[in-house]
Amino acid sequence: MASIRQPIVSVLGHVDHGKTTLLDRIRGTGVAGREAGGITQHIGATEVPLAAILEACGDLVKGKTFRIPGLLFIDTPGHVAFSTLRARGGALADLAVLVIDVNEGFRPQTIESLNILKRYKTPFIVAANKIDLVPGWRKHEGTPFLASYSDQPESAREELDKRMYELVGRLYEHGFSADRYDRIEDFTTNLAVVPVSAKHGEGIADMLLMLIGLAQRFLEPQLETAAGPAEGTILEVKEEKGLGVTLDAIIYQGVLVKGDTVVFGTTGKPGTTKVKALLKPKPLDEIRDPQERFDSVASAAAAAGVKIVGSGLERAVAGAPIRVARGNVAAVVEEVAKESQVHIETQDEGIVVKADAIGSLEGLAYECKQASIPIKYARIGPVSRRDVTDAATAKDPLLRAILAFNLEVLPDAKTARLEHPDLAFLESDVIYRLIEDYGTWRDERKRALEAASRKAMAYPAKLLFLGEHVFRTSKPAIFGVRVLAGRIRTGEAVMREDGRPLGRIKSIRSGEKSLDGAGPGQEVAISVDGITIGRQINGGDVLYVDLPEADARTLRVRTDLGHDEVEALDQIIAIKRKEDPFWGM
Repeated sequence: MASIRQPIVSVLGHVDHGKTTLLDRIRGTGVAGREAGGITQHIGATEVPLAAILEACGDLVKGKTFRIPGLLFIDTPGHVAFSTLRARGGALADLAVLVIDVNEGFRPQTIESLNILKRYKTPFIVAANKIDLVPGWRKHEGTPFLASYSDQPESAREELDKRMYELVGRLYEHGFSADRYDRIEDFTTNLAVVPVSAKHGEGIADMLLMLIGLAQRFLEPQLETAAGPAEGTILEVKEEKGLGVTLDAIIYQGVLVKGDTVVFGTTGKPGTTKVKALLKPKPLDEIRDPQERFDSVASAAAAAGVKIVGSGLERAVAGAPIRVARGNVAAVVEEVAKESQVHIETQDEGIVVKADAIGSLEGLAYECKQASIPIKYARIGPVSRRDVTDAATAKDPLLRAILAFNLEVLPDAKTARLEHPDLAFLESDVIYRLIEDYGTWRDERKRALEAASRKAMAYPAKLLFLGEHVFRTSKPAIFGVRVLAGRIRTGEAVMREDGRPLGRIKSIRSGEKSLDGAGPGQEVAISVDGITIGRQINGGDVLYVDLPEADARTLRVRTDLGHDEVEALDQIIAIKRKEDPFWGM
């Protein structure tokens, strides 16, 4: 006989909009304060039983009955884990809460989260968070929204209404007809927006009631679960004192029993183990960072967050599937192998990305794609010498980079890094910072390469021979010039106005001072070997830098040339094309 399991609810949204704080309020914990940089980076699970929801909702549920046994929240690392936690290729979550700071409004990850929800066709509500920061708002600890709203000054109500109107307008731009939850009659065509303060608990009861009500009304058929072999997803692989390596997992289908043989995903062939012990956090506690000791249980039915104790779990990978095998181990191994494959789009040229888990790796790859950063290699596990070599040999110097998420760096990789000083090695336990850091490095590296390229390349210039300033007629000829356009540098070849080549500039001087170069308007003395004044050149002649054709081609498409440089370049090209009509093309 099928029973109704609790829906799995994913919480997602932009960084710092209050996802973990929202769950902290529901469960009465402080996980947010212990996260790296205040940002959730690994997936956690919190079971909120129906009794706790009814208690939180108080009078809001008077006279109502529910078959749904509660809610299982997934606290995601931003928006990306939603797409990487899979249940047989689809989204693991049955419902979602998109948290938006009502004061900040839409941010980049808000839009990306909406795109993910659309892609997976996952029903969701919006928690318009931080209403307590609306100017003039009177805080009412733990109060339902409408009760708090009715006791606000008119100015605070108007300000919130204005911000809600803007939020609803932005949602409409992205294809969602939305309204404040208490104004909606048809929830099949309208998206509910619940104003909340995660910090003070205002509106939390309304949000929980919306989730449990929507689940019961629209999701009951898909929440039916039979007492068959368990199917789940690994959240984290961690070593526990006295237990060894354990798996934190979400069971989304069937029943897991102590003593079951389970097959789990790895980076290679799936592994198998027998469940020695099965542990569950107490309701309203959090599996990653529990406040109390786990309960040892004989079995766990979907949907549930569990800790699995067994041997040989070191090879398991976070984000991979886990399945119970009862007499059909080979078939289940094949099934898990298929589902454990990392699906990341790679290219012939790109950076190297590394992460500690499938979900993290796919999340990092997703962010790279959004930022148009190509990936050549995507791997799980510690950074090795092989990774450094692969990154350092990229043809494009702007792609010589490794992005390492939450990883150990092996000694041989540290040694190899010293051999490649132009390699960007970026590591962090916050995904979006890796993307930002790479963008900063790439921009700086690009500027440095362009500066080096400009220094090495001959640039267009036009000179006037100042006949009254001849210091030596030959070996080398030393004479004064005025730079009419562009810039001259030592080592550059010069030519006459008719295209006849002269020698190279050996030195540039201004009085007693030796210069590397001279720009527009400057009058300087130059020395040129291989010519005699009065034979090849005379006072009043106009000279040009004799550009190599390859440099001219490059310069024609550059956007950083000054107006005078462009003019000089055009004149040089015109001179050269008298002999070769296709010169510089």
